[in-house]
Amino acid sequence: MLESWRWFGPEDPVKLSHARQAGAHGIVTALHHIYDGRVWTPDDVAERMALVRKAGMVWSVCESIPVNSAIKLRNEKWRSYVDAWKESLANLGKGGVPVVCYNFMPVVDWTRTNLLYPTEAGGFALRFDMIDFVAYDAFVLKRKGAEGSYAPDVIEAARKRLAGMSESDVLTLEKNIIAGLPGGEDSHTRETIRGHIAAFDDVSDEDMRANLVEFLREVVPVAAENNVRLAIHPDDPPFSLFGLPRVVSKVEDVETLLAAVDHEANGITLCAGSYASRHGNDVVAMASRFASRIHFAHLRNVSKEADGSFVESEHLGGDVNMVSLISVLRKEERRRAAEGRADHVIPMRPDHGHLLIDDQEKKVNPGYSCIGRLKGLAELRGVIAAVDQFSTEAA
Repeated sequence: MLESWRWFGPEDPVKLSHARQAGAHGIVTALHHIYDGRVWTPDDVAERMALVRKAGMVWSVCESIPVNSAIKLRNEKWRSYVDAWKESLANLGKGGVPVVCYNFMPVVDWTRTNLLYPTEAGGFALRFDMIDFVAYDAFVLKRKGAEGSYAPDVIEAARKRLAGMSESDVLTLEKNIIAGLPGGEDSHTRETIRGHIAAFDDVSDEDMRANLVEFLREVVPVAAENNVRLAIHPDDPPFSLFGLPRVVSKVEDVETLLAAVDHEANGITLCAGSYASRHGNDVVAMASRFASRIHFAHLRNVSKEADGSFVESEHLGGDVNMVSLISVLRKEERRRAAEGRADHVIPMRPDHGHLLIDDQEKKVNPGYSCIGRLKGLAELRGVIAAVDQFSTEAA
């Protein structure tokens, strides 16, 4: 596997030199300063590529070209945004970027309610608390129809939770949910997010899925022509937020999307933590089922709770058997290598990490501090070595 590291560009407090010291060989980055739908030009791509190469690494994955809401809604502005996306995709491929990760989440990208959840060891983790989220949705944002979206006992628990919060607590919760997390496309205010949500009021899951399929029919041929493998990231968390449609959350969703445009360039990002956040998803089984179309892996772990809440756990803790998952991915790499496939090495990155040691005193991007990810990468590297040794002995 190609050990990679997410980097948010020159403004990232974690430098490229830090990633290299951590042992990463690949860099996962994007042109985060160009997020308004403009085309990423060949010069833009070349500039970023040069920075990565100068640091002694390779640009292994672009994560992500933002998918504008017009594409998800397939409204009158759809064509111009799709054409720009296709041109950016082609320029990335011509510039030497082999994989493009993207997502199709409407309005809000990856979402957490607590960015500093204390761990037993003294670090801090990311957490999604369902009751906190419902309290915000139903009683702070006061989204139309929100109270009817949840079971009565959940609404009552949310009402009590909100009653125990200070004004500062509420504002922190709001900021965590709607102000945007690293890599997200948009940042919202309480006023603006209502309008963005309302734009999807008449969009069903079926509509959203159809719009995604039409998008894939447009972009997959461009990817194939330019030697790029597309890797859609699952919804995070993989269930509806704010009553919005989410259509990349479970096995059936992946089956539908891969079959709709059945081409090797149309693949997935196997985000262990995202898929594992939904009750009923068996991440190791999903990896086995879709192995040939996994173009990128996010390796992190979560511990779920009965009500849909979850906390991001240690990389080798939580609900995902990381040893079994890596075994599946390494088996797939060996299969591809035997076939002579150029893409037999799957890029992976240690997704997120606990906030540890003196990183707690630094300015960091939530989930993307240095030490926590370094620890995660070291643990994953050890698992890979052990899996390979076992496979060699078994053969």
